[in-house]
Amino acid sequence: MKLVFKSMLIAAAVTLSAGIAFNATADTGKLDQLLEQLKKERTVEGRVNQDREKAFLADRAAQQSLLNTAKKQFSDEEGRGKRLQKEYADNDILIGQKQQELESALGTMGELFGVVRQSANQSIGTITGSLVSAQYPGRDVPLRSVASATELPTLSQMEDLWMALLTEMTESGKIADFDAEVVKLDGGVETKRVTRFGTFHLTTATEYLILNSSTDQIQPLGREPQSKIHDSVAAFHNAKKGEITGLYLDPTKGNSLLRLNQQRSTLMEYYHAGGEVGYIITVVFFIGLLIALERIIVLSVVGSKIRAQLKNLGNPSPQNPLGRILRVYNENKTSDTENLELKLDEAILRETPKVDRGIGLIKLISAVAPLLGLLGTVIGMILTFQQITLYGTGDPKLMAGSISLALVTTAQGLVAAIPLLFVHSLVSAKARTILHVLDEQAAGIIAAHAEKEKA
Repeated sequence: MKLVFKSMLIAAAVTLSAGIAFNATADTGKLDQLLEQLKKERTVEGRVNQDREKAFLADRAAQQSLLNTAKKQFSDEEGRGKRLQKEYADNDILIGQKQQELESALGTMGELFGVVRQSANQSIGTITGSLVSAQYPGRDVPLRSVASATELPTLSQMEDLWMALLTEMTESGKIADFDAEVVKLDGGVETKRVTRFGTFHLTTATEYLILNSSTDQIQPLGREPQSKIHDSVAAFHNAKKGEITGLYLDPTKGNSLLRLNQQRSTLMEYYHAGGEVGYIITVVFFIGLLIALERIIVLSVVGSKIRAQLKNLGNPSPQNPLGRILRVYNENKTSDTENLELKLDEAILRETPKVDRGIGLIKLISAVAPLLGLLGTVIGMILTFQQITLYGTGDPKLMAGSISLALVTTAQGLVAAIPLLFVHSLVSAKARTILHVLDEQAAGIIAAHAEKEKA
């Protein structure tokens, strides 16, 4: 920038001198002064250029020195890299040799290492899901360190594996009581006294428990199994010393058989599967039972009165059929045998409807109940085929409800008909017994009256 300014200054001076040359009246003293100034400026500019040239040459020498130093460092590093590559290759060969020497030196120790790791891996699953771990938690921790190790196991680690397997073996044959936290169905936690039956079951004093392997928590069954299975727990815990009681055990630790048993329908669930047809069968069944109960009570009372009347034939009572028939005889003693027989037959015919009342209805209901069950079966099959038409047979659960309706209503009809048939037979027998006594007494009266007429 300074050099450009100086050039402009020189140009201005030349121009000025040219103008001065044309000015004939110009002062020559000023021109001499200007000439001296230009000479001085030229001398200074020459010195500046020389200083700049010296500085440039000095800087060039320094840069060359740096370049030479960098080239030397590159050459040294290149040589060092070659030496390191050679050392790496030599070390790689040495490592391979040492590994072979190590494998040769290990011998059977390598096989032992593999067996220990394999045993630890297999034991982790067994011990984690074992009910013994509910009483002794954390037994799988040392086994996991052995299974994940990349070096030979120590003696302590092998002893941990041995102790874990030995504990599992010995505790599997014991019935042990211990306190443990049990997760309640509402999500809370409660400390309870838990009984462990080997590796089969966990129970409290009244219910079965299971060990959730995913959370390592003890929890009750979501739904109790059959009453006979559930009650066996309380019976076992309430048994006296020396008393032999039974307890249902699930070899799958409650994860399969007990859970399958939970899914079994109760009697009430089976009953409601019958639907409206099942409810109708129930109503009809109870109507038949009520009629049969009324008939049994009435006929039993009538039978007892007749037996009392048989002991006192001379004093007939109007409160029983036999007494009323005897009163008819007393009122018609003077009639001939034929008229007396007609009167007694008429009296027996009047008593027969009272004795046989309701028996035919019981028989009708006992016949209608299985027909209603058959109706439910037909309805269930119609619904089943309709679902097959709509959804196909890919999912049997879609047809389960209709098939249950078909089968349950059939069972309900039979369950209603069978006892009604027995009750009908009982009521009929009582009615026939009463009518037989009436016929027998009437026949005896007629025979006695006929003998008197002949005499």
